[in-house]
Amino acid sequence: MNQQSVKAVVKELVQRACQLGANDARAIFASDISVDDNLANLCQERQCEYYGLSVNCPPNVTGPSGFRELLKNYEHAIIFKIDAPTEVLLSDNRHKLFRQLHEIAVGIEQSAVEMGYRNSKAYAGGSCKPLFCQEYTSCRVLTEGGECRYPRNARPSMSGFGINVSKLMQTAGWSMDRIIRETDPNVVSMGMLSGLVLIG
Repeated sequence: MNQQSVKAVVKELVQRACQLGANDARAIFASDISVDDNLANLCQERQCEYYGLSVNCPPNVTGPSGFRELLKNYEHAIIFKIDAPTEVLLSDNRHKLFRQLHEIAVGIEQSAVEMGYRNSKAYAGGSCKPLFCQEYTSCRVLTEGGECRYPRNARPSMSGFGINVSKLMQTAGWSMDRIIRETDPNVVSMGMLSGLVLIG
């Protein structure tokens, strides 16, 4: 497809993201995506309780080096966000928002595939294990060599690839307060979740 058609498709996918429930979405160049090994290292054992529990999380993904190689095949990407109250992000109710995040990412990816961009790939925030397979003791792909129970919903976590979300937000022109367990909702009332789809 020519460059004009790419621009038209990307514009349509931005609109699609908002139709699916994103509060905002932007088209960026894949070259704008920053990858940091140290960010991926935060996922390692004792840093994240879901480390090693999902096929979509470290050490079962290609990590920063693999993602850098993958990026060489892409020129365009869509980033999107969901705005959410800090108190929700710090509660067990956050899982519902993370599920929505994954589902929006999948929706954008599928729309891109239907438009002819069959190598499009979606990434979201958070491990898919507590979001979709919380009631199961293990990831079926890892323990049985079987198929993912939720292939239409679950996508790899951006963290495991070292994707620098803060820089992505800056590229989009969005201000972002980092929400951690110690964040006081009375001081920082809102936060956001974000996802990424490579278009190709």
